[in-house]
Amino acid sequence: MARYIGPKTKIARKFGAAIYGDDKNFERRKNQPPGQHGPNKRRGAKRSEYAIQLTEKQKAKYTYGILERQFANLYDKASRSKGVTGEVLLQLCESRLDNVVYRLGFAKSRAGARQLVSHRHITVNGEVVNIPSYLLKAGDVVAVREKSKSLDVIADALASKSTYEWLQFNDEKKEGTFVSAPERIQIPEDIKEQLIVELYNK
Repeated sequence: MARYIGPKTKIARKFGAAIYGDDKNFERRKNQPPGQHGPNKRRGAKRSEYAIQLTEKQKAKYTYGILERQFANLYDKASRSKGVTGEVLLQLCESRLDNVVYRLGFAKSRAGARQLVSHRHITVNGEVVNIPSYLLKAGDVVAVREKSKSLDVIADALASKSTYEWLQFNDEKKEGTFVSAPERIQIPEDIKEQLIVELYNK
């Protein structure tokens, strides 16, 4: 499937969570599933175990903006590594360049961060990297390219950025260091990764 570019509020209402950040429309209609007829009896029916697990996987994919094959590859890598598979999966998602650009505050959304990366505005260890799925390693330095530092979209995003324990940020240089992959307790996303593991293990 292609990357989703449709209404974000609709997807957030589908999962019952503001997966794309603050959304006034979602807050107003979060208890109403998407669809022109609103909630109905069929939607209220008890969902199967498989449906619950699949929904959680889709929620993670939409949250991080990852396509099916990319997500499956990340899961395969997580399942072959040491540690708890579900936690490692989320750590790999958090280690993606587009996600770190978003976490550092260079963009207001992951989609915006992905655009900055693909348009060659971001460097890793001094070299331009235009691959959003690039996986960072501990110690990597992510920065805004020198001639891109004056972009209004970056300045606006930095004005409301958050801070995270696994990232060190230098405001003067507009660069951040990926200290290490975050522990599960440090990842703020409301994703039940164990359900995803159970789905892939079927």
